[in-house]
Amino acid sequence: MTDYDPRLVAPTYSDDKYRYEIKDILEMEMKILEALNYYLVVFHPYRALSQLLQDAGMGDATQMTWGLINDSYKMDLILIYPPHTIALACIYVASMLRDKDNTAWFEQLRVDMNMVEKVATEILDFYDNHNTITDEKVNAAMQKLTMRT
Repeated sequence: MTDYDPRLVAPTYSDDKYRYEIKDILEMEMKILEALNYYLVVFHPYRALSQLLQDAGMGDATQMTWGLINDSYKMDLILIYPPHTIALACIYVASMLRDKDNTAWFEQLRVDMNMVEKVATEILDFYDNHNTITDEKVNAAMQKLTMRT
């Protein structure tokens, strides 16, 4: 016979061998992560952004680049690329949108421009894909979901 207990991960069985509460599972999860030497520290591109914008002479693009970095967190860029590369890609996008030629500045940095352009392309692709989602598509999807229930 099974009973439902909201504190437990699975239904309650008469056998206490499998009776684990959620807090027990979470505690064991932390112990397993510690045993695996799991270490995830994410460095943010904001720190590099201020100095890079000042060096590039684009102090007027602070708000735009800050917004681009905010939107980059909706993607997996922060887990794949170094933070300074993301900051540079956002500056690159902002300079393209403002028709400002920063080619000489990027050359002085001696960064891998292929990587910067790749990140910038991913950011722009995100906006392109995001713009294809219309209210009609969202409403149609919601209608399909309500029909199933």
